[in-house]
Amino acid sequence: MDTRVAEPEQAQHSVSGHPAPARRVVWLIVGLAGLGILLSVRALTAGLDASAIPSQAQDFLTLSASVIIESLPFVILGIVLSIAVQVWIPDRVIMRLLPRNPILRRVAISFLGVLLPVCECGNVPLARGLIVKGFTVSESMTFLLAAPIVNPITILTTQQAFGWNGGILIARLAGGFLIANLVGWLFSRHPDQQSLLTDRFAAECRMPDPHQHGTSRWQKSIDIFVHEASVIMPALFLGSAAAGIVQVAVPRSILVSLGGNPVWSILAMMLLAFVISVCSNVDAFFILPFASTFLPGSIVSFLIFGPMIDIKMLALIRTTFRTRVLVQLTVVIALASALIGLVVNLVS
Repeated sequence: MDTRVAEPEQAQHSVSGHPAPARRVVWLIVGLAGLGILLSVRALTAGLDASAIPSQAQDFLTLSASVIIESLPFVILGIVLSIAVQVWIPDRVIMRLLPRNPILRRVAISFLGVLLPVCECGNVPLARGLIVKGFTVSESMTFLLAAPIVNPITILTTQQAFGWNGGILIARLAGGFLIANLVGWLFSRHPDQQSLLTDRFAAECRMPDPHQHGTSRWQKSIDIFVHEASVIMPALFLGSAAAGIVQVAVPRSILVSLGGNPVWSILAMMLLAFVISVCSNVDAFFILPFASTFLPGSIVSFLIFGPMIDIKMLALIRTTFRTRVLVQLTVVIALASALIGLVVNLVS
């Protein structure tokens, strides 16, 4: 990958060889401590009298803890898969299986999620690993957005929840695939894709080959695990806490009252998906009770928009992409998800 981007000398020094190990450990401890404190407080307060703790505080702890419990195993799995891609799988194994044509290449990358059953939060470290391995930024975005929807576990749970009636499963798969490739194509037109990355991560992409300088694969694997965990864990803690706060602040009764309107129901479901930050592997069962009051298009918009953009995901992908890129992604994905929902409402 061409990484000839000028960076300050200090930034280059921080990622050469063994980059700032003390700082990594500090952030890893901060992230793990935040997750541990939140889960511990929730566990300790579970046995207390309901009147001893305000209901909103209870809801915040429960909702935030549930996001962490759902996400953490897949985050760890995503880091492990990222290590496998960066260290243990030779470049030629991945690259020779992908077409050379940019469009067909992104189409093929869209289906990598079939082989890697990780939900959206676990795909963030994996997408980071693909960039380090040599994928372009637009290719990694295509994978990041498509993988949680074409994931076989997501397909199975969506089919179990909704069956084949109403076309919700097909609309979700087709919509997720189209949006991922649309975003990949849009960002592939950018003249300098490296500028879409944060300065810190762009510098990390210039690190020397993991097999050089006498570093063993096991040592490199440990270094990558510590580094990725130190980046992802604090973001997961902050994203989960933010999701819990917003869920407590936004009454669901307002969302439910909008369920019968073909336009407002879509916007309400997308807002719910953004706020609730539920894992794509189980979101179909979460939204199933709303299917009796909300139109099919709004359910589809929820199932497409949520795995791509929510509060937790924004916190996670901010570790890789600049803020302006997050805004652009959110706008494009929101408009496309709403359009797909409107089409489903019209044909259903």
